[in-house]
Amino acid sequence: MQKINIAIDGYSSCGKSTLARQLAEKLNYIYIDSGAMYRAITLHALQSGWLHDDGFEREKLIAALPHIDVRFARTPEQDKAVIHLNGKPVEHLIREMRVSARVSEVAAVPEVRAKLVELQRDMAREKGVVMDGRDIGTNVLPDAHLKLFMTADPMVRAERRYSELKEKGMQVSLDEVHRNLLQRDEEDSNRAVNPLRQAEDAVVIDNTNLTLEGQFQKALNLVEETTRAA
Repeated sequence: MQKINIAIDGYSSCGKSTLARQLAEKLNYIYIDSGAMYRAITLHALQSGWLHDDGFEREKLIAALPHIDVRFARTPEQDKAVIHLNGKPVEHLIREMRVSARVSEVAAVPEVRAKLVELQRDMAREKGVVMDGRDIGTNVLPDAHLKLFMTADPMVRAERRYSELKEKGMQVSLDEVHRNLLQRDEEDSNRAVNPLRQAEDAVVIDNTNLTLEGQFQKALNLVEETTRAA
């Protein structure tokens, strides 16, 4: 079958990455986690001291952007491509709460978005890509053959995220995770540059009461319909 590009957008902790990975594996497509790319830039800003309690020294980050390398690559220990920051795997580090708490600020910087959108579009040029994020269907890949928009009840999302973090050994509270999730929803939906919103031609998947298998099957059916029509 002809390969297509699939854009998956939606709120934080809606299972976008899980679904995108499942589809990419099933279809033998390339999975691109755009959120991980923004998290990697945020991690670099934190490590460099440009994000702190007193604010955000965004001009320093902007000046450093040409020298920040973000890419997906395999490591000897893993059989899948993971995010690398300046040549080092940082998949675990970018999931820390300190990164989650500041990533929306970094993602709102136009220069950061321009750099990463260019990289993302280049990766999707040959088609056969599943990409998830906040503005994939509306901005990064507006011509994607299939656009999905994922949502779920905020508390359900918080409980899922809390369980993930606890499994990774991170010391967080459910209340902290819930507050961070609502803050990110607010910031992502109201930022000046390419805010989170549903594309007009996107199919909504509310997975509040869906199992992972049910969600996957629903999405796969949509992929098959779209591929036949392409």
